[in-house]
Amino acid sequence: MSDSYDSNDSDEFGETTPDGIEIPVGPAGDTDPGDAVPYGGDDDEVRRVEAALYARIGEQSPEHRLTATRRAVELLGDPHLAYPVIHVTGTNGKTSTARMTESIVRAHGLRTGLMTSPHLVSIRERIVIDGQPIAPDRFVENWDDITPILAMTDQELTDKGELPLTFFEALTVLALACFAEAPVDVAVIEVGMGGEWDSTNVVQSQVAVLTPIAIDHAKQLGNTVAEIARTKSGIIKPSSAVVSSAQVPEALAELVRAAELTESTLAVEGTGFSVADVTPAVGGQLITVQGVAGRYDDLFLPLFGVHQAHNAAVAIAAVESFIGRGTQALDEDVLSEGLAGATSPGRLQPIAQDPTVVVDAAHNPHGAKALADALPVAFPSEHVVGVVGILADKDARGFVRALKDTIATFVVTQPPGERALDADEFARIIVDEVGNDRVVVEPSLTQALQEARDLADEAEAEDAMVLVAGSIVMVGAVMDLVHGEGEAK
Repeated sequence: MSDSYDSNDSDEFGETTPDGIEIPVGPAGDTDPGDAVPYGGDDDEVRRVEAALYARIGEQSPEHRLTATRRAVELLGDPHLAYPVIHVTGTNGKTSTARMTESIVRAHGLRTGLMTSPHLVSIRERIVIDGQPIAPDRFVENWDDITPILAMTDQELTDKGELPLTFFEALTVLALACFAEAPVDVAVIEVGMGGEWDSTNVVQSQVAVLTPIAIDHAKQLGNTVAEIARTKSGIIKPSSAVVSSAQVPEALAELVRAAELTESTLAVEGTGFSVADVTPAVGGQLITVQGVAGRYDDLFLPLFGVHQAHNAAVAIAAVESFIGRGTQALDEDVLSEGLAGATSPGRLQPIAQDPTVVVDAAHNPHGAKALADALPVAFPSEHVVGVVGILADKDARGFVRALKDTIATFVVTQPPGERALDADEFARIIVDEVGNDRVVVEPSLTQALQEARDLADEAEAEDAMVLVAGSIVMVGAVMDLVHGEGEAK
């Protein structure tokens, strides 16, 4: 098998639909998506920092507080006030939207910082400086610089009977300090969970961005879309610009209320801006967007799926709102450059051929539905073998229902880590939905991937492929496995 990371030649991997539209099977765009992920393992010093972070309370158990992070950055001299911020929250699409926003801003000649989560392979992916994961030495040196402040904050917290800084609180402080040290002209920061009490909400953002809101993390955020939207709208700061994807009515009502209370402007997809046209193209798609301040025709987006076109429209509106406060159109050449350079690793990304292997970070019903809609357009196939694993706190049944008409055979496995849903338990849910004859159980992720490849090779359809989805952690592990195969050759 050949490792597709080593080539950007879309013609080599291309295929043509019955309509004559050429759709690639190799990496999209001019930039190899693998370039955005630091493979090969981090050095001992980076692993030392990572171990220190993971020794703290995990990011899936966030404290509903801002006081701890505020105190830490205060002791550091408020590094987060040294640059303007575009703050991004939502349930699905926020990482892709944040990455596109950063790429467009960077094309305007501004030095950027980008914080996203979780990571696929290396923790350094979470802190990006000027389009590249932070260098190992800067990551380590910044950590060592802030460690005494973190210890001081921990002591103050424990003296008051509170828990010390969590993993995500400490990581947020590190990212904010790294951006100030770089220094950056603007930071695009993705919320970890929720919004109002998320540790990233210490920033004073000029633009608040909200991608589609649905039910996820119900234990922490609430059981209704309205509750979740209320929490996420907490990132909106007074007199800021708010940009939102199209939302269900109950979510939109919360955003309208928050914008009115903060005297902020609100641009919502569908009324304030929109996607006017989407056309599949080699390596991605051509999109036409009516923005907040201008119309942009036939922009090349090197990402697959109509949902990514909508994410791009939100990113464009966010940048319009940041540069010129939504009153002047962006330079179309600069916008084209920024959008064409956007990557979103692990999102409908092809990573291998013979058979084609595509990974996608969909891990809830909303994301799975977007995947089911996008896959047949981006990678037409008469036989899809799915490697699926999911975390125990996710809506496993809803995830399966969204994909049961897309995936022919489910190879059920489990993601790395203690939060994974047991493969046998997940398989019982899938069997209940699709029947026993379409389900294979293989708890080992390495063996599950090989089993799926074998099933695709044995399928009668010449265009049989493998899809890996259900967990971002699992997608990252598979990407690392496939990349390692290429390195071993």
